[in-house]
Amino acid sequence: MIDRYRIIGPLYDFLAMIFSFGQIDKCKCGMHDRIKPDMKVLFAGVGQGIDAIEAASLGAQVTVVDLSETMLRVFQKRIQGRRFIHPIRAVHSDIFKFDEFEHFDMVYANFFLNVFPRDVVTDLEEHLASLARPGGYVVVGDFSLPTGGLFARFVQNVYWRIADVLFYVMARNALHPVYNYPEHLRQLGLEIVETRYFRVLFDKRYASILARKNDAPGRSRKTFSLKSGK
Repeated sequence: MIDRYRIIGPLYDFLAMIFSFGQIDKCKCGMHDRIKPDMKVLFAGVGQGIDAIEAASLGAQVTVVDLSETMLRVFQKRIQGRRFIHPIRAVHSDIFKFDEFEHFDMVYANFFLNVFPRDVVTDLEEHLASLARPGGYVVVGDFSLPTGGLFARFVQNVYWRIADVLFYVMARNALHPVYNYPEHLRQLGLEIVETRYFRVLFDKRYASILARKNDAPGRSRKTFSLKSGK
């Protein structure tokens, strides 16, 4: 399988820092105050993994999953020589084939869902929710829906499109509008507990969304085939 992040992968976090003035990294860790020692936490599409490293530093039992060998190689270099209470488990896999259902206290999808077209995102969100335990949480950190007046929404949409087109060219990610993650998660029966915003040039450009899974065990455990994406 072709690793589409072979070229841009090593530059990913640097580009994100420049593009967002550091706000993407803050967004990725935006709900980390919810992490308690010994919690089982999954990071889907972990990339270079600043969020996963921070969670492990807080004493969580961290599992990371990524299909890109390049991203996992960079991640492994970042944690080399570091000691955590619980060693980080890295899994090289298509996230749809990762089937530890109802196992995790928190499941993170930070700047991962925007890689995919809308039809795959729907299936992926349901799959990620199935990996969280009853009463557990799904966290989505990503671009925020444009808000404000006409000009403000125009600027925010242009800002998103720059990133959208760049990653389409560099990694063949899907082209699409900003996704309405809160609505998607509600449709899955999750409760939106909290949303934290991260600003660039006075606008809400990024959001970390905390959604709680219902307490009833045995939610849908479908298995999907990955159509495209990381």
